[in-house]
Amino acid sequence: MRIPILMPQLGESIAEATVKEIKIEVGQTVKIDEEVLEVETEKAMMEVTTPCPGKIVEVLAKVDVSYPVGSTLGYLEVDKSTADKINIARLEQNPSEVQNTDPDEITSNVKKEDDSVNESRTLQTTSDNPNNPEVTPTIRGLPVPARASGATYISPRLRARMQELGLNAADLAGIAGTGAGGRVTVEDFESFMFDLETKKTTVASSMRIAVADSMRRSWTRPLATVGSPVCLENLLLHRKESSPKPGPTLYTIRALAIALSERTATAGRLIGNRIIHPSSIDIGFAVEVDDGVLVPVIRNVDQIPLKDLVEQYSALVESAKKRHLPKEASTPPGIATVTNFGSFGIVWATPIPLPEQNLVLGLGRGQKKPHWNAESSSWKPVIEAELTLSFDHRILDGGGAGRLLTRIAELLQKPRDL
Repeated sequence: MRIPILMPQLGESIAEATVKEIKIEVGQTVKIDEEVLEVETEKAMMEVTTPCPGKIVEVLAKVDVSYPVGSTLGYLEVDKSTADKINIARLEQNPSEVQNTDPDEITSNVKKEDDSVNESRTLQTTSDNPNNPEVTPTIRGLPVPARASGATYISPRLRARMQELGLNAADLAGIAGTGAGGRVTVEDFESFMFDLETKKTTVASSMRIAVADSMRRSWTRPLATVGSPVCLENLLLHRKESSPKPGPTLYTIRALAIALSERTATAGRLIGNRIIHPSSIDIGFAVEVDDGVLVPVIRNVDQIPLKDLVEQYSALVESAKKRHLPKEASTPPGIATVTNFGSFGIVWATPIPLPEQNLVLGLGRGQKKPHWNAESSSWKPVIEAELTLSFDHRILDGGGAGRLLTRIAELLQKPRDL
């Protein structure tokens, strides 16, 4: 009995993935959950695994070709009892449930901002083989559809034109409107797009588009940032004496986790008229990758001593740089993120929280600063850095954010307790 190997749903907002490596051959016997393909999304490298044990009888996937979620990438041959166990018999009788027979009819639902209407965006294939649906949006422009949000009035005609080109309201910021009340007309828009064709351009990577879309969605909330200096002398001394040596980012992750565990509402999310408290203290940290940022997540950080986090943290940094994060380190996202922008020589910044979070803690570059020593009645040089906390102002006010930042600074003065 033949059963399909399907392109899985690799993330909440991921509609397709590109095959980068095929690890199987026809005739090969495989186990359940064995890695058969390595695929690339806009966020990371991930694996496609087998749904059950069996023998590979056909491989449809091709390297460097993109396939939508649900596409058939190959076939396994299994006995009927195995197929029945995983409820494949129903899929064999109704293959249309898992595979599109006509690639020209593949559609993708794009949810509008007001959640009131679902529109269908037709996709087409650049392949002549119906079993090899290389997906290309019919829209021209951005490679990933982005939902419009935060826009002023947009006429239905203009909105339709923007959707055709894969643009959102943020892309209209550079257009000077000539319509009533300064509105951007279709003519303004077309003139703007025509002028762009005369400019030098480069194609934005899928990673850059993913970051842009994430930041745009984050900016729909009222965000604010507070900051405070923190002395790093105790932290640096403890690091010098430690083996293995935690980095400053890991100290900050642990301090933030402890502070949030003491008052979980601080990291809650406002949904309607309720604040939803986190069920666990999972903290992400920003890692720069090619043309973007990935945020690996460490689970239950408040329950793990600092020394036991070093190896896990280092492994996640390396995986992120290779864009090969394990699923458990990225889904679901953490409740807050730490970013060490000091590693780029930046002293102070206002990072933006991810859409799924309401907090991001930043650590600036350490600098020698004069510090008054009351015991010796003299100035003493110390290493000091700026801590910044960007937050959703609907959840926290300045006072609450300040107290959280003060608590984090206190914890960093006692690194042996982390």
